[in-house]
Amino acid sequence: MYHVKNYINGRLTETSSKSNIDIFNPSTGEIIGKVVNSNHNDLLEMIEFAKKAQVTWSNFTPLKRSRIISKYKNLIEENIEDLAKLVSIEHGKTLDDAIGSVTRGLEVVEFACGIPHLLKGEFSLNVGTNIDSYSFRQPLGITAGITPFNFPAMVPMWMYPISIACGNSFILKPSEKDPSCSIKLAELFSKAGLPDGVFNVIHGNKNIVDLILENKDISSVSFVGSTPVAKYIYEKSSKYGKKVQSLGGAKNHLLVMPDANLDQAVDGIIGAAFGSAGERCMAVSVAVAIGDIADNLVDKINTKSQNLKVAPWTDSESQMGPVISKEHKEKIISYIDSGINEGAKLVLDGRKINIQGYENGYFLGPTIFDSVKTNMKIYKEEIFGPVLSIVRAKNYEEAINIVNNHEFGNGTSIYTSDGEIARHFTTNITIGMVGVNVPIPVPMAFHSFGGWKNSLFGSNAMHGIEGVNFFTKLKTITSRWPKSIKSGPEFKMPTN
Repeated sequence: MYHVKNYINGRLTETSSKSNIDIFNPSTGEIIGKVVNSNHNDLLEMIEFAKKAQVTWSNFTPLKRSRIISKYKNLIEENIEDLAKLVSIEHGKTLDDAIGSVTRGLEVVEFACGIPHLLKGEFSLNVGTNIDSYSFRQPLGITAGITPFNFPAMVPMWMYPISIACGNSFILKPSEKDPSCSIKLAELFSKAGLPDGVFNVIHGNKNIVDLILENKDISSVSFVGSTPVAKYIYEKSSKYGKKVQSLGGAKNHLLVMPDANLDQAVDGIIGAAFGSAGERCMAVSVAVAIGDIADNLVDKINTKSQNLKVAPWTDSESQMGPVISKEHKEKIISYIDSGINEGAKLVLDGRKINIQGYENGYFLGPTIFDSVKTNMKIYKEEIFGPVLSIVRAKNYEEAINIVNNHEFGNGTSIYTSDGEIARHFTTNITIGMVGVNVPIPVPMAFHSFGGWKNSLFGSNAMHGIEGVNFFTKLKTITSRWPKSIKSGPEFKMPTN
């Protein structure tokens, strides 16, 4: 059994806290390790190191910072399978899925390597007579990120590489359910030459989260998680004067038009609904079957889903692993029970799956409901598991209204061969991230990730240029250097 410590000032650090949190193997249900449940003193110690380190780090030229981040990128590439294995052991997702998630995070590190270009300011000559105006962006100071269990490598890398590239120090509070990958990422950054104290990792529960939100030395908070918690993070952080980017839950719809390539749509739906056991904020949890294709679509999804290989990550043929915890498995089962009780048609039941040798693991099979109505609990709420709801719509107009009327606005997609429909959909859908014949429209690192409505609190999306703007503050200078300056005050608004 191993013990995961905090990473403070470039090293693993003992804590004064005597409290620990169990780490489980989701495939077996066994306790495999413990992670420290940090206290206030641990955070205060970390902040003091981060504060001193940030002053030095912010004075590194952007080019010098970029070179260190470039070395870090190389180290992640060299250690990508080790990082992925840490994810699979503690989260349970398949190794291929874990490698893919680390790779998507690595893309943000690659984007951050371009920070000398990204931090270029603006200059205007002669905005007035002999007066020039220019602007540039400066770091915030100490920044913090609070990240979820479902992507213990990728989601933190949405945050800290850009923050650090901009000249900030960063405190990461990862999920206590799968904390080991964050420590490995921090160690690699130190190995790349990052000064001690710039990147720190603290572990704990809600108590540490609240202490981060309340601390006056922390300038910004980044968060990804459920909508109730995202709203709480946003409101409390704002109360304490922090910049906040807070991403919440989702109920992502995939529309299938009658003219769509049905086999492509089915493959897209199955991968997006059941990949990573449905534990991702961009999972497709609602398929909207439009017109007379519904029966055929349901049959094809059901037939292919029955053949999915559900197994632990150590099985190289596994296509879907367990969910994260016993409690979460029970919560998902309660949603399935609710769907049955409310009258949805249960096409495929994943509750009774049994894997020999892993009877105590947190496994669920793919679950499919047909004829789901928009007033049902399984439609309205985020389940965060391998449960697909199929809603039938008479036509495109009804389908787009269904999507736009949902409280969440994270992601959506449409499968169609009609360019006019696709263009209308992308223009008129009230969702932040939209795909056309793409099941999971996650933006690349040089674009920004963020939803609308109750999927995003505040106006700050993750990574891309929005990430750079979030982790910096704008300063604008207006200057005049005449040979002589008139004496006496001026009382009118300067106009020339």
